[in-house]
Amino acid sequence: MLREIFHGFIRVHILYHASKEPMSGAFMMKELRRHGYHISPGTLYPILHKMEAQGFLEGEWKVINGKRVKLYSITEKGLEVLKESKAKIKELFDEIMEE
Repeated sequence: MLREIFHGFIRVHILYHASKEPMSGAFMMKELRRHGYHISPGTLYPILHKMEAQGFLEGEWKVINGKRVKLYSITEKGLEVLKESKAKIKELFDEIMEE
């Protein structure tokens, strides 16, 4: 159960960062670690690929410092989901923190 919840949080993190600027999987791994999520590339990259297949992200291959890197950007569909997620997160946060 906890794994499923964390995967939802990870997806929101991905959408948020992809909305700011195109980002790589390597960047996302570091960013997630900074927030306490220790996931392997074998977990992250399938999430990114699935989000791309579902139309929430779009990937573009670039050469950066001589390396081929896939950069992910948010799509309009992804922006809609991020907006809805933010509203739901705020509502839940407000309810939980009432005490």
